[in-house]
Amino acid sequence: MKSIWVVDDDHSIRFVLEKALAREGLPVRSFSNARDMLAALDDDSPQVLVSDIRMPGGSGLELLAKVKARLPALPVIIMTAYSDLDSAVSAFQGGAFEYLPKPFDLPRAVELIRRAQEESQREAGEQEAAAQVPEMLGQAPAMQDVFRAIGRLSQSNVTVLITGESGSGKELVARALHKHSPRGEGPFVAINTAAIPKDLLESELFGHERGAFTGAQASRRGRFEQADGGTLFLDEIGDMPFELQTRLLRVLSDGQFYRVGGHSPLRSNVRVIAATHQNLEERVRLGAFREDLFHRLNVIRLRLPPLRERREDVPSLARHFLQRSATELGVEPKRLSDAALAVLTHFEFPGNVRQLENICHWLSVMAPSQVVEPKDLPDELQPGYVAAPPAVAQALSPQPGLAVAAPAAVPTPAAPASTSSGEGWLADMAADARARLLAGEPDVWDALTKRFEAQLILTALDVTRGRRIEAAQKLGIGRNTITRKIQELGLDV
Repeated sequence: MKSIWVVDDDHSIRFVLEKALAREGLPVRSFSNARDMLAALDDDSPQVLVSDIRMPGGSGLELLAKVKARLPALPVIIMTAYSDLDSAVSAFQGGAFEYLPKPFDLPRAVELIRRAQEESQREAGEQEAAAQVPEMLGQAPAMQDVFRAIGRLSQSNVTVLITGESGSGKELVARALHKHSPRGEGPFVAINTAAIPKDLLESELFGHERGAFTGAQASRRGRFEQADGGTLFLDEIGDMPFELQTRLLRVLSDGQFYRVGGHSPLRSNVRVIAATHQNLEERVRLGAFREDLFHRLNVIRLRLPPLRERREDVPSLARHFLQRSATELGVEPKRLSDAALAVLTHFEFPGNVRQLENICHWLSVMAPSQVVEPKDLPDELQPGYVAAPPAVAQALSPQPGLAVAAPAAVPTPAAPASTSSGEGWLADMAADARARLLAGEPDVWDALTKRFEAQLILTALDVTRGRRIEAAQKLGIGRNTITRKIQELGLDV
């Protein structure tokens, strides 16, 4: 067990704390000044540090800053006189665990040190658990094949093409290939070629010179330059514009490229890993993807299985995501009952591992109790759920990357959408808003307003069996307004 370290120039304070902590069975080590304590850090480290705020040769606040720079997770308790409360505030701002006013009550001081010790042990346990979490989880035979392939490629710089459905974890495989390759110490740079507008993608990949186009006020390095000596991951390569495929092929062939607006060739020492959810052979047949580029990328192909082909991995993945979500949100992790786990295991997961992760994050926020039962699962896992058309789903679902609200079902005439009695829906909306705000999601007002308006319009149209004018009248808005809102929200009705 690591010791409790006490730093105080007052011998009587050190003596009293030493005796009190020894009676509690806690090892303790004392120092009369900050200099000696900092020197001792070269060979050892404490579990908790208790330091006076005013000492000759260096203050407790200075010591706090130096210790936190070396051991950021170490709980530090600052002892201060009542007249030093301003300093106590500074201590908190500097990362102190707590302050102990002098003269202090000895039992209270020991209790505070005990709490700091428990915090230190918990922090160490979380770090150890995080270190033990593998990069990728999977016991299914299909995933074991992927792991074996990553192992075989660990000493290679060969180009790899990763195929798999959206949300199956292709970037995780790419990162693992990079980490375990000879380039593992170099940069890993990822770019989603489908997420960047066509007219900007060339500059993103290859960079541009000053004045190359309107708004190019300075030269800029592209992703190939940023990834020099490392790995460039080209996600959704099947969506790359045809004219850019020619430039990419040239880089892969001879390692040279030009910045946009540039006249001097640049060399690229980059390993390329590409990924796609599309059938590239079919894209080649349709003339949408260059055949020579396909063969250049398709040196080694890794197929990542969808989650429905590895159902035995759902329990371990769900536990991992629930634990991670709880840590991020600062709450106790939820547990899945056997019945809820059975529902998850038999679900098809069209969104694959990403969808399971989003569901677990939603449960961490919205599930009413610590043990999740089938009735607590989001709508998409409930019997009789009717999926929304793509345009409606887009209007009703959260922004990408943060799934805190279950997708709303589209009500059918035979089964009108149910409404919560009282103010339950307001509580749900408040919980949804709180989760989004805590997660730092941008434009929360617009996102929730759009979902609210979309649901109102869909419900009114359901009640009126699709008659827009009647729906507008029932909602108390004009017919032009409902038409405009349907268009703005992208509702497919």
